[in-house]
Amino acid sequence: MAPWIVVLMQVETFDIDGPLLLTPTRKGDARGFFSEVFRADLFEAAAGPVTFVQDNHSHSSRRGVIRGLHYQTPPFAQGKLVRVTRGAVYDVAVDARRKSPTFGRHVGVELSVDNWRQLWIPPGFLHGFCTLTEDVEFLYKVTAHYSAEHDGAVAFDDPDIAVDWPLSGAEPLVSDKDRKAQRLADLREIF
Repeated sequence: MAPWIVVLMQVETFDIDGPLLLTPTRKGDARGFFSEVFRADLFEAAAGPVTFVQDNHSHSSRRGVIRGLHYQTPPFAQGKLVRVTRGAVYDVAVDARRKSPTFGRHVGVELSVDNWRQLWIPPGFLHGFCTLTEDVEFLYKVTAHYSAEHDGAVAFDDPDIAVDWPLSGAEPLVSDKDRKAQRLADLREIF
């Protein structure tokens, strides 16, 4: 990752074109802190024009919960700006753009209330995370409304993607939907 600064936010890129790691500045004193966690002009300077239409909030009560790898097909393909406000997760974005030279590759980063980082996952990527702590609050802004008809998932344990989920030998807690998800090789060209 190569860091650069955009006024009030550090922005880092990856070897895979598209995802961005953003770290807003926090200013604090004896009372606590203040942080601009999102500013459209700064975000668009890094990611390009984006319109967010929905905010989502999930809670996971225990360590080892895996949610993903999720996507929505066009015209409801979602870009996501994700962050953690309690606890910590290992967050993953997988390139699902068939014509991309990095198709099937992924980036993974720890997002936590302590490191204050956010991950931008553009449309065309699968997204998932694994909780690293108990009692995790996970928030994300999306660029398209949720559509059950356009919702899909790829198996979190697909060997072709080979995400090294930090489970420390524990059995992951996964939804039935995610446990039955297809493999990346079976995903039709959608992005």
